[in-house]
Amino acid sequence: MAFLAMGIAGCQQPQRRPVDIKFEEQTITIDSLALRLGLRVSERDDTFVVLKDPANTVLIFTHANGRIFVNGKPTGSVGTVKREGRTLYVPELLASQIRPHLRRGAVEPPRPPRRTTGIVVVDAGHGGRDPGTTSPGGIQEKNLNLRVAAKIARRLERRGIGVKMTRWQDQYIELEERAAIANRRNADLFVSIHADSAPSRDARGFTIYIADGASSATRGAAQAISRSMAGTGLDSRGIREADYRVLVRTKGPAVLIEMGYLSNPQDARLLANDTFRDRIADAITAGILAYLR
Repeated sequence: MAFLAMGIAGCQQPQRRPVDIKFEEQTITIDSLALRLGLRVSERDDTFVVLKDPANTVLIFTHANGRIFVNGKPTGSVGTVKREGRTLYVPELLASQIRPHLRRGAVEPPRPPRRTTGIVVVDAGHGGRDPGTTSPGGIQEKNLNLRVAAKIARRLERRGIGVKMTRWQDQYIELEERAAIANRRNADLFVSIHADSAPSRDARGFTIYIADGASSATRGAAQAISRSMAGTGLDSRGIREADYRVLVRTKGPAVLIEMGYLSNPQDARLLANDTFRDRIADAITAGILAYLR
């Protein structure tokens, strides 16, 4: 890498108590930073990390007084870097420091003709010591949920929507706290992202859940998302009622999406494919926008 020399001079389970996450408020993992920026960690060693997508290369030097280079251009210093075991933590503000310098790739979905406004809380189900379900191939639901939720959040932000993620990294959050985040923000919509499992391997397809006796606004959001997701190629299992805590405790409109069955080989194979996850994220985003309009 020619520019290295420049810097060397990121489904409901029983309730449990949350674990402590060090540096939670001020720093994030390097993998979480990549997720927020829509990049992947392509290379790392003890002194630098490289984040990439087809249009961008971000070089982050993690030694003392390290600097950041976006597509070969310096954009500032990294600040304090902390290590906990093999996990690397960097300042959370690096996301806003790097994002303005990124090039937009050719594959970015086109903007709609007019901007939509609103506040959406996107909830990546499970996390931390609660992995959710796991596919026979070893896909953990908590990781799948986070990847798709992050894609949805970035798409909504590009369209002018105020977005709050309940988690940006692998951490455990109480179900009541997830709903409380939406309530504190007075969210126009709470969307919880999950993947399903069943004793029978034959069960497949996506399901939209709403609380029993849900408001007409919630039903409208569920219908909009369901219509949009029908275009992904997944089977539809319809809109169902269930009193999941995140739905009952959220004061505003709230839906829970089961993207497919990790216990089903066909669904699991699709959900393991990042291109297909893009398709799901596009569909859920389109459904949310249709509801907000």
